[in-house]
Amino acid sequence: MLSFVGIFIVLGMVFGGYLLAGGMIEIIIKALPFEMMMIGGAAVGALVLANSLDVVKKVAGSFGKIMKGPRWKRDDYRDLLCLLFLLTRLMKTQGVIGLEPHIEQPAESDIFSRFPRIVGDTAVVALICDTLSMVTMNLDDPHQVEDFMERQLEKLHDEAMKPAKAMGNMADGLPALGIVAAVLWVIKTMAPIDQPVEILGKLIGGALVGTFLGVFLSYGMMGPLGSRLKQILEEEHRFLSVIRDTVTAHLHGHAPQVSIEIGRGNVPSKMQPSFHELDEAVGSLGQEQAA
Repeated sequence: MLSFVGIFIVLGMVFGGYLLAGGMIEIIIKALPFEMMMIGGAAVGALVLANSLDVVKKVAGSFGKIMKGPRWKRDDYRDLLCLLFLLTRLMKTQGVIGLEPHIEQPAESDIFSRFPRIVGDTAVVALICDTLSMVTMNLDDPHQVEDFMERQLEKLHDEAMKPAKAMGNMADGLPALGIVAAVLWVIKTMAPIDQPVEILGKLIGGALVGTFLGVFLSYGMMGPLGSRLKQILEEEHRFLSVIRDTVTAHLHGHAPQVSIEIGRGNVPSKMQPSFHELDEAVGSLGQEQAA
């Protein structure tokens, strides 16, 4: 919702100021469809040219993510810590034998099924299950496990950031594409050079719309949208970092309650459950699950 407010402010301030200054909006309206076709079309073509189909699809889907904001909310971080508490507690009390059925078939696990939003994210479930699977294969050195998880997180982060980088590259190229469109419009203007000044003035004004549009779309729209997407992806990546911190803390020999408290410390401040809130959530899981 806040992104819509930002777009409204940008459009209102730019075009509102232009109109209040006595600008002739009809010149922009007349040139806009053609300039937008040249600039916007070339920008989309360059995006397709520079990226794989998978990245292009993710860029298209990113606009919805920008409007909705980060996927993970405060309750999701609490649920993640509760899930990790149950898994680490189970591993401590029953060993890897008790843990294996849950990480081999998480969709059928009575532990995972208590947290449907987390189970619905394949990357989160895969990171948890793959890491704990390695632990069941006697890879219990916390430093090696942490190194493995760091590489996994780096890979996932690089893959997730590709749409934001592609949008940044598009924003960087829009001013130049605006100049291209303006030059083409000037070439068009040169044909009727013998026309009266009032006609030539409108044609030259239409040409300048290209330069304006390229800069406006870059710094007023695409650049800020790309920056917002990057912020969202960075925040969502912290969700995975909580898993790393909690699992490695457990492998260092900490009790499950201490391990999730260490993981809680990596939760973004605005999403971080309090110590007592998390303690109550863990307590409400039931003795049959927490014991």
